[in-house]
Amino acid sequence: FENMGAQMVREVASKTNDIAGDGTTTATVLAQAIVQEGNKAVAAGMNPMDLKRGIDLAVGEVVAALGKAAKKIKTSEEVAQVGTISANGDESVGKMIAEAMQKVGNEGVITVEEAKTAETELEVVEGMQF
Repeated sequence: FENMGAQMVREVASKTNDIAGDGTTTATVLAQAIVQEGNKAVAAGMNPMDLKRGIDLAVGEVVAALGKAAKKIKTSEEVAQVGTISANGDESVGKMIAEAMQKVGNEGVITVEEAKTAETELEVVEGMQF
């Protein structure tokens, strides 16, 4: 069962990354809490299938609430604000993320790589890259 739990948490993190591109730590912590509390409930005699149905209902409610609370990002300034938050308050990184988003669009791919120099730079590659 331990391996199954680890597999589930890994899948949660992977799907979160695929869908949102961020939030894997939050999703992993939530999944771990659900597993721990679920184990307690089953140990106390709760039917595991009832528990699963309850979790599924709760997930649906949370997803709906998050959808209502979500705010569409429309401007480059808003992208920079979100980027700055993701970069632990580094405004220069937030601005660079906004600039990259402007260049590649919403469907483009942004790759961040560690540099050998102290400078941070933005490079746009047209077409496909392997």
